Amino acid sequence: MATITSFKFDTADGAEQMLELVEGLSKQQLITLQDAAIVTWPQGKKKPKTKQLENLAGAGALSGAFWGMLFGLIFFVPFFGMAIGAAMGALGGKFSDYGIDDDFIKSVGEQVTEGTSALFLMTSDAVMDKVSDAVKGKGWNFEVLSTNLSKEQESQLRQDFGVE
Repeated sequence: MATITSFKFDTADGAEQMLELVEGLSKQQLITLQDAAIVTWPQGKKKPKTKQLENLAGAGALSGAFWGMLFGLIFFVPFFGMAIGAAMGALGGKFSDYGIDDDFIKSVGEQVTEGTSALFLMTSDAVMDKVSDAVKGKGWNFEVLSTNLSKEQESQLRQDFGVE
């Protein structure tokens, strides 16, 4: 089963740095990276920039349309107003099939703000002790926004990464 996890970083480049680390761990076969997307919001910019990991042909990879619609709902619909927001709300219902609900969309939109970044990962087969050691060794300040793990598994993930 794939684990979908989102992380929020206190810096605009934190998500990119974490993604580079995860890609390196994937090359070492310490984790299987099925898909990823990042949101960066540099200080002084009016809106965030999104990017999907390219060149993933795995069966678990999500389409660019999925990431585009998700990030549109989270970050861009509020700028377009109620009329478009209502139309997009209907599309948002489809995301509940993936465990992404209105509360998640609202929460991420409120937490990822100017000067921060977020990383969205779909992974499997992690060698957790090696992965957590690599992440802890970087000293990044981040938080786990959400995951599709059970409460116990999520608690262990937070403990392994040393985050709240």
